[in-house]
Amino acid sequence: MLTLELLRTRRNLLFWTLHAAGWAAYAVTQYFGALLYEKPASYGQVILIAAVAGFVLSVPMRSVYRRLWGRSPRVVIIGVLVTCYATALALRSVINLAYKEIVEPDWQFKTLFEVFGGALSSTYLLLCWTAFYFSFKNYEAQQMQQADALKATALAQEAQLKMLRYQLNPHFLFNTLNAISTLILDNQNRTANNAVTRLSEFLRYTLDQDPVKKVTLRQEIEALDLYLGTERLRFGERLRLEYAIDGPALDALVPSLLLQPLLENALKYAVSSREQGGSVRIEGRIRGAMLEVSVIDDGPGLRDGAPTNERRGVGLRNTRERLAVLYGEHHRFAVLNSHPGLRVDMALPLELAPAISTQSEARPAVSEVARA
Repeated sequence: MLTLELLRTRRNLLFWTLHAAGWAAYAVTQYFGALLYEKPASYGQVILIAAVAGFVLSVPMRSVYRRLWGRSPRVVIIGVLVTCYATALALRSVINLAYKEIVEPDWQFKTLFEVFGGALSSTYLLLCWTAFYFSFKNYEAQQMQQADALKATALAQEAQLKMLRYQLNPHFLFNTLNAISTLILDNQNRTANNAVTRLSEFLRYTLDQDPVKKVTLRQEIEALDLYLGTERLRFGERLRLEYAIDGPALDALVPSLLLQPLLENALKYAVSSREQGGSVRIEGRIRGAMLEVSVIDDGPGLRDGAPTNERRGVGLRNTRERLAVLYGEHHRFAVLNSHPGLRVDMALPLELAPAISTQSEARPAVSEVARA
């Protein structure tokens, strides 16, 4: 099948190629017909002249049909019939003159009907040319319409993804600024200043990242470290974080800032709300054609009797919606009680980064434990 890019960039080349091929096929069929009916050898010259004349005379039909395109069916039908017959009449006149000059010099028209009636056979030929032209034109229009529809869908999807991503920023800022305010009220000004610095670094990172862009899981972990720079100032030893990510999984692509809202949710319920704090574990592995990522905390989990759509805050709901927009039915997202705590499991179609940097190879991959 012809691609839309080929139709757009090589339209003229395609037209002239198909136009020439069509009239060449006409010449070949006429030649074999002449052999079948035992026409004189000089009749081959008439066929050649007819093919060349048809090639030249039918070119203006393209311009006429461009003007007819998009008009009402009645106008198109009348325009096509008039154009085909007028062109056929000119073509038949050339053929008759060539036949008289080359094959039978004594041949004369008996009636005008022979001229106008003889043009009907050429009219049928040009109607076939017309049918092919409009079929090709209609195919091109359908391809362009389909491409426009896909582009509109992609733009709508991108807008939705950006909206979902940007919803996280006010939610995160509220929690972080509230924590900084608490540090200031407790006269921990140095810690509050450090928290503001860490916050600015993380916000700079979020501004640099396209909400639609995918990053490697390794980069996602590095972004979490920026985020945790602020949270560790708040929680200190109460926050215990563990990474258990297989080496190959670090080079798999995930939506940018996918884990931050999940980690923020875990910190809120498993660490912040408990005096002894809590632990959070992030796991990652490749299984078949899927990347599996889990965020596990030892907090209270879901309350008993909670409806299945209750998932502890905007972070989980937002992440679920982002994955649904990006992957449709080709992903899994589950929130389960892990006794104790909560477990968020995700499975995404495996996409690997095209290259692996040497710097990333030096970073620990499996069971990295980070505490503050």
